[in-house]
Amino acid sequence: MTKPEIYYSVKAQRGPNLRCKGWKQETILRMLENNMENAEKPEELVIYGGIGKCARNWESYHAIVKALKDLENDETLVMQSGMPVAVFKTHRLAPRVVMANTNIMKADWPTFYDLQDKNLTIFAQYTAGPWEYIGTQGVIQGTFETLSAVARKCYGDSLVGKILLTAGAGGMGGNQTRAMTMHGGVAILCDVNPEIIERRINKKFIDVLVGSLDEAISMARDYAARSESIGIGLVGNAADVFEEAHTKGFKPGIVTEMCPCHDPFSYIPAGYSPQEADQLRLKDRNLYLEKARETMIRQLKAMNKFYELGVPTFEYGTSIRKECRDGGMPEIEAMTIPGFVAEYIRPLFCEGRGPFRWTCVSGETEDLRKLDDLCLEMFADDLLVTRWIKLARQHIPIEALPARICYLGFGQRKRFALAVNALIRTGEVKGPVAFSRDNLDSGSIVNPTFESENMPDGSDLISDWPMLNGLLNAVGMSDLIAIQANYSMGEAVHTGVTMIADGTDEADLRLSVCMTVDSGIGVVRHAQAGYDTAKKVAEGQGALTGESIKVPLWWTPKATFGPQDL
Repeated sequence: MTKPEIYYSVKAQRGPNLRCKGWKQETILRMLENNMENAEKPEELVIYGGIGKCARNWESYHAIVKALKDLENDETLVMQSGMPVAVFKTHRLAPRVVMANTNIMKADWPTFYDLQDKNLTIFAQYTAGPWEYIGTQGVIQGTFETLSAVARKCYGDSLVGKILLTAGAGGMGGNQTRAMTMHGGVAILCDVNPEIIERRINKKFIDVLVGSLDEAISMARDYAARSESIGIGLVGNAADVFEEAHTKGFKPGIVTEMCPCHDPFSYIPAGYSPQEADQLRLKDRNLYLEKARETMIRQLKAMNKFYELGVPTFEYGTSIRKECRDGGMPEIEAMTIPGFVAEYIRPLFCEGRGPFRWTCVSGETEDLRKLDDLCLEMFADDLLVTRWIKLARQHIPIEALPARICYLGFGQRKRFALAVNALIRTGEVKGPVAFSRDNLDSGSIVNPTFESENMPDGSDLISDWPMLNGLLNAVGMSDLIAIQANYSMGEAVHTGVTMIADGTDEADLRLSVCMTVDSGIGVVRHAQAGYDTAKKVAEGQGALTGESIKVPLWWTPKATFGPQDL
């Protein structure tokens, strides 16, 4: 039976009118609606990543909306994996929403799907469950900065004339072509689902769709030879395309992928159309998992071959290496290529930088323009920030509520948030601004085959850090806090947070603490692991800020600790 149209057309409210009893509740409600406005499958409440949902079911969704509308300014809504379970009388400075998503003991995919079938949990992804997704832009700067690092390490700091071969055009991966063309390079991106590629073309993240790999290679080489940029879409399974590319002797400049390998039941096996995959998934889940992992192994083997040719090749956090290992691929072969965080992004984490973002809940594009201007003015001497903001303005379309991602670091986030709150107070910015960040941030996640891979002190598996992040954000009076455990089922723990600027003195208090502790614990985490840059940042000697963190015991890991150390 077809669901009523209301289920398909959720849109974030704009403007000055309140439906809730305070702007914090209204802002959180608009962030939830913004998720749905950007959703891949809104009828199923799936925001991105194959099965990443914002609510347990439609009954839960409507209950959440009602709860937020009724929530008093001294109450807290409690969420359990996409379902509202309680409203407690707390106090004005308490979070308005706290949630825990997809936290499952002894987790594996069959266990998760059994619990989901019993209506006990959801797959929250990173920003879907905590209502912080801002569309394809949400991950694009991470891709852009990763490619920047590849350019510095391998190509003399330029990707002009270079070709990226990649796969996965969904909610996360659809950014890749635009990130590469922003560098002046060429991208070939394949996806087995033509509707997803068409969606990226309509949103101007892919420039053209071609009919074959030969056509894609020919076009890519032509544009690269002329030092021109283009994003090329190709319908095809990643394993098939990568194998064919290698067999044909095509040697791209970079190889990666952003397929939904983290959820093998969303990864489409070779030989199946999306519709045929849907049928197999319903008919025989175990067979589907087997075939999906078989295809992933083929894909990873092809990527390994490019790596052996000297092509910069890496996993972009999809867990393909883990899934291939779990599917029977020998570990030494499965872990041949590096992950992108350990290889390229971790130096930014040491500065407390990460995928920080702001959303203008007024819906006014002029508010976003003013915040871009403010960011450029405040951090005029920070090349990473100024280059990005200027490029983003030129190349990144607005999806749903106006929003921006920017890798601000420790100290910068606090200064910027307080300045934004001041603009709201004076009316220069027309409405509240929601600050959030991807859960893939400096101090908010542990995942031993992704963000915390190859830590120099061997602390890859230590999950205390995201827990400390969540506790500190509670102490810091964040407006929404989420503690989650998902992504590579059973091997990732992370937190989400939303902090709201509404022009009040109370927001100054909340923001000054939250913006310090949220990225500050990431600096401490990396300093503890032995990174000198993080130590200097914590001491107030970093390039970004003079703010410092008090540390009772300095970072000198020891096997033993005795009276002489007191």
